[in-house]
Amino acid sequence: MSMTGSGTEPAAADRPKLEDLARKVGVSIATVSRVVNGRKGVSREVRQAVLAAMDDLGYERPDRTRSAARGQVGIIVPDLTNPIFPAIAQAVVSLLSQEDFIPVICALPGGGRSEDEYIEMLVAQGAAGIIFICSAHADGQASLERYHRLRGRGIPYVLVNGPRPELGAASVSNDDAAAIRTAVQHLASLGHRKVGLAVGPHRFIPSRQKLAGFRTALADYLGVDDPAPHTATSMYTVEGGQSAANELLDSGHTAIVCASDVMALGAIRAARARGLRVPGDVSIVGFDDSTLMALTDPPLTTLRQPAAAIAHAAVHALAAEMAGEQSTRSPVVLGSDLVLRGSTGPAAAP
Repeated sequence: MSMTGSGTEPAAADRPKLEDLARKVGVSIATVSRVVNGRKGVSREVRQAVLAAMDDLGYERPDRTRSAARGQVGIIVPDLTNPIFPAIAQAVVSLLSQEDFIPVICALPGGGRSEDEYIEMLVAQGAAGIIFICSAHADGQASLERYHRLRGRGIPYVLVNGPRPELGAASVSNDDAAAIRTAVQHLASLGHRKVGLAVGPHRFIPSRQKLAGFRTALADYLGVDDPAPHTATSMYTVEGGQSAANELLDSGHTAIVCASDVMALGAIRAARARGLRVPGDVSIVGFDDSTLMALTDPPLTTLRQPAAAIAHAAVHALAAEMAGEQSTRSPVVLGSDLVLRGSTGPAAAP
């Protein structure tokens, strides 16, 4: 008995054709053919959709569609527990992969690995560049020598969230000061007269920027000159947010702007532990618009950090650095949107 066609290989008639790919993606056969043959004239989005359809339908990619890797790019993040960091890192990974780089995520603390050790490992592996997301450069007390050494070695790098003008490096950051001003203006418009800020340690540059925005917002919208009685400093954690919120609630604040969504969750916990309603008795604003913040109870009003735009600008800046375009080192500053949800409301009647 013949065994032809009884193996695992599909019969030729069953194999997907160009028209099957075109139908699945919703483009012409000519467009699919250009992708399969590695020709230009197709947008990145369509090219990725066709390649994904090849994988879905079992169409074997020709070797010519597999671009040679252009090298590793390190992505150093402070941790993967605060949702905003993996959100930015994931967007960076996607963009680098589309440009045929091999992304390497280095999270701190990484089993005892320091940032300097990660840098040395990446350099030893011949990394083409490094993107630092809120790493040591964001700590105003940390040494900048590591970045000077990288420049001396000719390794391109980009700083995300924590600009350091003294380095003359390419940087991308969120406009933290303007974001906090927007939040205070929103709360003042709801009738809140005692607005507090729960912020992280002052040594971090993003904390300083948020405090600067808070100071000007208090003066402009509430006529308050001294932010100190309205500021509580703690860690960027749920427990830190709870501690800072308790301090602000003790001093009679009816609204709290938090320096991160994670801190805002702690602030809500603090309010509820006192039997206070959010937002009936106290309004709370987060920062970042992290994953699932629309699903909290109540859904969190927050300042959306534009993770995708930050990632795009960072990858673009790194590519420019690799090309030797030093004129692109002017800092890129991106704005935040205030996302109104259920954790803020009118101030309660006195």
